[in-house]
Amino acid sequence: MVFPWSTVGTVVVNGIRLGYRESGDPAGVPALLLHGTGSSASTWDRFAPRLAATGHRVIAVDLRGHATSARTGNYSLDALRDDVLGLLGTLELRDAVLVGHSVGAYAALAAAQHAPDAVARLVLEDLAAPPRLIPPLHNGLLRLAVTAGGLLTARRDQQWGVIGAIVLQLLRPDPAWWARLADVRQPTLVLSGGPSSCIPPRRLADVTAALPDARLATIPVGHRVHSLAPEQFHAEVLSFLTEPASRDLLEAL
Repeated sequence: MVFPWSTVGTVVVNGIRLGYRESGDPAGVPALLLHGTGSSASTWDRFAPRLAATGHRVIAVDLRGHATSARTGNYSLDALRDDVLGLLGTLELRDAVLVGHSVGAYAALAAAQHAPDAVARLVLEDLAAPPRLIPPLHNGLLRLAVTAGGLLTARRDQQWGVIGAIVLQLLRPDPAWWARLADVRQPTLVLSGGPSSCIPPRRLADVTAALPDARLATIPVGHRVHSLAPEQFHAEVLSFLTEPASRDLLEAL
């Protein structure tokens, strides 16, 4: 059954038309859901009603170049981040929860770093973290490129250039990206798909260790945790969103 979103529309952010869908309490805590490369906002159709039922205002967006959003000549990771920042401002989302999968998680984390006061919590599902060193040919992110190619074959509405441009950026080691993790203020849940995922679990463990207020949960089903193990994904995320984080406790003292 298709989830009956209460609003399906478009918004112009940074000169780009982005498709989005919304449901839940308009006055509730906003939760912005960001899909991975080669996917769309519809990937959250099973998770959105569970989140809306807890009183959240749930918004799922199609990333630029995907599904109902406009194609453009710029698919830089900075552009994806700026789209998230633009959405937070245009839709007036304050103290938002950002839930991202893969590249969507990368964009969510980058947005939280640039606008810490706009983001309350982060859920990073199989985050597309760049390698620390130049990876060998069997490295997980190279397998991600192959996976992305398979998604393109299955989804003919996608263009090779969109996914290729994004994935190739993620293959490049970025020491500055790793160094900036220490500055992330938000309580964070990092979800790993385990050994069968294209994102190496060890890398996500390193990310979790580098974040000041984060915990790691592993659901060993592969890269698309929210699709392959929806009940476990829902339970982990909803538990995280209702539990006090260590920083919250310190501020309450």
